[in-house]
Amino acid sequence: MTPLPDPGSSPRTRVRRLPDQAVNDRSALYRVLDAGLVGHLALADETGQPYAVPVAYARRDETVLFHGSTASRLFRLCAAGSPACFTVTLLDGLVLARSAFASSMNYRSAMVLGHCAVLHGQAKRTALERISEHLMPGRWKEIRQPSAQELRATAVLELPLRECSLKVSEGGPEDEDQDV
Repeated sequence: MTPLPDPGSSPRTRVRRLPDQAVNDRSALYRVLDAGLVGHLALADETGQPYAVPVAYARRDETVLFHGSTASRLFRLCAAGSPACFTVTLLDGLVLARSAFASSMNYRSAMVLGHCAVLHGQAKRTALERISEHLMPGRWKEIRQPSAQELRATAVLELPLRECSLKVSEGGPEDEDQDV
């Protein structure tokens, strides 16, 4: 299997604003995705209007999995092949400087671009279990399994981690000399 490119290595995912905060380590990307519980899935509809919705998700190997209603316009567009953008941000703390302009946040932020694949059958059930276990470890074995009707009403999508970026902001405030 060909190894995937490092985060930030494509023209679309290269960090342009504060490029020194770009992290090109794939294992750091995995740590961010594995630590988060909610991401935002975004795309533009057929009119060009962009939409972003929060989704529960889980990482499985080199993909991100998420689920939603089969009636959802966003999920139908993803299933039809519309380009998607998925983001996860972990807020690690507020950076309080002596001025509002120099104040900031410490965060880790991942972005994934690509096209989703729709999962069916056993792959769909396995993905639902993975998402459930990511959100609520151990619960899958305790809960009632999804009914046929619930499975029909649920779309499960998989987004490969081929084109992605990771940006990390950390450290204390950088006060201006006149503010000190």
